Amino acid sequence: PGLLELALWCGLQPGACPERPAWDRLARHMWPRFEQITSRDVLDRLDRLDLPFNQYGMDPYGISKQHIGLFMSMLEVFYKYYFRVRCFGLENIPRTGPGMLVSNHSGGVPADGGMIIASLFLALEPPRVVHGMVEKFAQEWPFVSQWFSRVGQLPGLPEHAIRLLNDGRLLMVFPEGTRGLGKLYKDRYNLSHFGTGFMRIALQTRSPIVPLAFIGGEEAMPTIFHAKRLARMFGAPYWPVPPYLLPVPLPLGCEIHYGKPMHFEGTGNEPDEVVEGYVEQVKSVINMLVIRGRAVHEQRRAGAEYI
Repeated sequence: PGLLELALWCGLQPGACPERPAWDRLARHMWPRFEQITSRDVLDRLDRLDLPFNQYGMDPYGISKQHIGLFMSMLEVFYKYYFRVRCFGLENIPRTGPGMLVSNHSGGVPADGGMIIASLFLALEPPRVVHGMVEKFAQEWPFVSQWFSRVGQLPGLPEHAIRLLNDGRLLMVFPEGTRGLGKLYKDRYNLSHFGTGFMRIALQTRSPIVPLAFIGGEEAMPTIFHAKRLARMFGAPYWPVPPYLLPVPLPLGCEIHYGKPMHFEGTGNEPDEVVEGYVEQVKSVINMLVIRGRAVHEQRRAGAEYI
């Protein structure tokens, strides 16, 4: 194999990276049991992914087929049984080619991102892998950066986003950033300021934007204040504290509402006021999806199934 393949394989195989003994022990334990701990549905969907895996189960971005299998098996439990996610509008997701999924961000911890990833792998036909842009602070946590890259979640750099879309991949974007994720419960479902970088990238790559709303995260993790000292200790922008103190979401039902694709003309070099106008259009649609989604969510909460 070539040097690139050897480098990628080194990150996957036990014993190949002696400077990572903890990773080696985990790999030795997990990989021989891969098919035993991966659900049948996930194994079937893995084989139907339209990704160019090589003989080592790696794609050109360093995504590992085995890591995706383990990751999706874990997400499957949360998707189907913990958050009991319902999806609406999956027909709006491109079955092939590029697409930028633009969502509201909420819930204290990024459970919304995990459930969006799970929905397009577990509920979409054919299944697709969604790539996210990981915040810089999360890349510094032990093992997190390695695992994120193996399951297609890459550092949040514009060049990564552009390359993914040019290669026909799906990209997940949260224009509110940590401002949205960390909002307090009193500000629930109020959209924060949207950055404009995602729109310039969509224009440059001629990618359709699929607006979406994730509903239920605010109730599952009602953040009442931020523990700043703990945040500094962990190198995080904030530390969410719910009424029950432990920053773990409650097992409450959630919904994802995918809107119709939006297409914008341009090159990405338009004046700020033009791009900001496009961004406001996307934000307005997401706000409407949030309003409609909250109505559906309240109906679900009133039903026996939610209880």
